[in-house]
Amino acid sequence: MTILSVLDQSPILAGKTPADAINDTLALARHVDALGYHRYWLAEHHSSGGLAGASPEILIGQVAAHTSHLRVGSGGVMLGHYSALKVAENFRMLETLYPGRIDLGVGRAPGSDQITDQALSVGPGSLGPQHYPQQVRDMIAWLHDAMPDDHPFAKVRAMPAGPGAPEVWLLGSSDQSAAVAAYFGAPFSFAHFIMGEGGSDAMEFYRQNFQPSDINPEPQGSVGIFVICAETDEEAEELMIVRDLSSVLQRTGRGGPVPTIEEARAYEYSPQEEQLRLYNRQRFIWGAPDRVKEKIEVLADAYKVDEFVVLTICPTFEARCRSYTLLADAFGLESR
Repeated sequence: MTILSVLDQSPILAGKTPADAINDTLALARHVDALGYHRYWLAEHHSSGGLAGASPEILIGQVAAHTSHLRVGSGGVMLGHYSALKVAENFRMLETLYPGRIDLGVGRAPGSDQITDQALSVGPGSLGPQHYPQQVRDMIAWLHDAMPDDHPFAKVRAMPAGPGAPEVWLLGSSDQSAAVAAYFGAPFSFAHFIMGEGGSDAMEFYRQNFQPSDINPEPQGSVGIFVICAETDEEAEELMIVRDLSSVLQRTGRGGPVPTIEEARAYEYSPQEEQLRLYNRQRFIWGAPDRVKEKIEVLADAYKVDEFVVLTICPTFEARCRSYTLLADAFGLESR
């Protein structure tokens, strides 16, 4: 059985504001909650002209308050910017408010450009990426009140204390992230929508090297994918030309609001940009429902996973909602 979840980057559409993007996030969460999706993850991006979701730890509470059935979490918190204790406290608070519904997904990437990364890391206590495994270890220990007695912060507690804890996921697009997840015995979600190559190998490496933990005795994996589903292949292709342009602009340092279809039609790609456009398409899925379902099932066989975290960005909010509806229907999700 295929499990479908949602990744939301709170995209800013052409002619709209960041506040509109956040309101769209809340509306989309209500929509997919009713459709039967399993999780709703909020992304973290900073100083972006096209993505409004800079604080998943704040937005999670709002999404959880506006929905009833979804697990809600981060996809993810960029742990290198923050104190492991503060992240644990934020998510213990969310777990206290919405027990049994909170996920804490963390990643190593900065979620920003280099200058913004520096601005986020100002101060003598900022840590480099080499400290990421230690931060993960400390964060998990604080979440479960299991800090070793010989740790310098053994007497520090992450509040509010309580019997439950958020479900921790480690996110990544490389075998390095897979290795960290395997070492700590944590679930692992591979970002296929970022890196379409080597993903199945990274997931297999994770499974083969998984060290059982008290919380997770067995490996658990999911895959993040970009999907556009429309009534017909032709309609999906029309929406995909917007994704083509967005991806090229973003990867060449010119990111901004999601273009309109008219802007995408009029854009003239240079030879280098055309190569990049075609390369980007290798990790995207689009088409009519049957075609999309078939492609996802191929990925399920390759990755040997049951859960997909679906990112969908369209030039209109209506098309985005329709894509999630058609995908839910294709996989027979039970509406609620």
